[in-house]
Amino acid sequence: MRTLIKNAKLVMPERIIVNGGILVEDGVIQDVFEEDLVNQTTEDDVIDAKGNYAAPGFIDVHTHGADGADFMDGSIDAVLTVCREHLRHGTTSLLPTTLTCEPEELLLNLGYITEAAKVEGELPEIVGIHLEGPYFSPEQSGAQDPKYLKLPDPAEYKQIIERFPLVKMWSIAPELPGALEMGRWLKKKGVIASIGHSNAVYDEVVSACENGYSMATHFYNGMSRLVRKKALFYLGASESGLLLDELTVTIISDGIHLPPPLLKLIYKTKGADRICLITDSNRAAGTDATESILGSLKNGRRIEIDSGVAYMPGHEAFGASISTADLMIRTMYKQVEVPLPDAVKMMSLVPARALGLDQRKGSLAAGKDADIVLFDDDIQISTVIVKGQIVKEK
Repeated sequence: MRTLIKNAKLVMPERIIVNGGILVEDGVIQDVFEEDLVNQTTEDDVIDAKGNYAAPGFIDVHTHGADGADFMDGSIDAVLTVCREHLRHGTTSLLPTTLTCEPEELLLNLGYITEAAKVEGELPEIVGIHLEGPYFSPEQSGAQDPKYLKLPDPAEYKQIIERFPLVKMWSIAPELPGALEMGRWLKKKGVIASIGHSNAVYDEVVSACENGYSMATHFYNGMSRLVRKKALFYLGASESGLLLDELTVTIISDGIHLPPPLLKLIYKTKGADRICLITDSNRAAGTDATESILGSLKNGRRIEIDSGVAYMPGHEAFGASISTADLMIRTMYKQVEVPLPDAVKMMSLVPARALGLDQRKGSLAAGKDADIVLFDDDIQISTVIVKGQIVKEK
């Protein structure tokens, strides 16, 4: 049985095909075409998009939780609960993200995530794991629990990577002793080293790029900015990330973590090909909770939800976000006025390229996984398709 999607506005990396169609067979896109080239047979299962947009499934490389569960909760069920909630919002691939914690707790949860990745069914594909910490700057700890921060330990991180090959991304403060060595080693292992929760200045960021670092985690959040020491100015990690073309930055584009004018600056400076949109969502995403826990229920940190924003007590720092991928794209498209192909690309093709998955994910093209999302001009999701299977339909 083949599936034909017709009457769709196809969101391609560089343009929109106004009257297009997609032919899917055996979970793979067979063809993408203008509507008048459709070769429909009576055996096709037809999905009429009714003029809505059809886009590649969203890829979230940084998410902690949703629907009351967190990837640190210590169970396969918790992992699957988070995945299902994000799937409803168009995320068809993701990297479950851990938090700074006790070593034993980290290993336990890496095991549960690895097992959950083997579960088949109506779920987004777990294409890797993102470790956020514990090798961070105390000055930029943010919502990370400072009592677990430490310097990079080769014995520890090498054991983790060897034991859990699903780890594909690790956020680290590169100015810490031993962090450059770690960056070089991770690159050899095919793991993305990302600058995060860092108090680095320009020269340290340049050194990071020279030693394997290729991304910057939740850019501008938990990251040093322009500093003045006596009479001299020094670029922080934020300004350095804008300046260095080799760095791809991830941003929480909810319009709150970074206001629209700052999002416009980042987009204008970096361009769509060097930006990944992320949710950095906590367990309150998809719920109406007014308070919650960031991280595990046992050892996590209390957060408050105010007007759709997660804060640490006292509002001194954000407590991750309660956002989903559709909101990230909506903000960039509606508030920042980014062209829709670029807004979608930043949550599909760019992360796919960063992960080395762009041969099978990230855009609507023949031969790629049939991960497809249908939505209207307000980015309201109507249909989600994962590898050719409809998993949500309005």
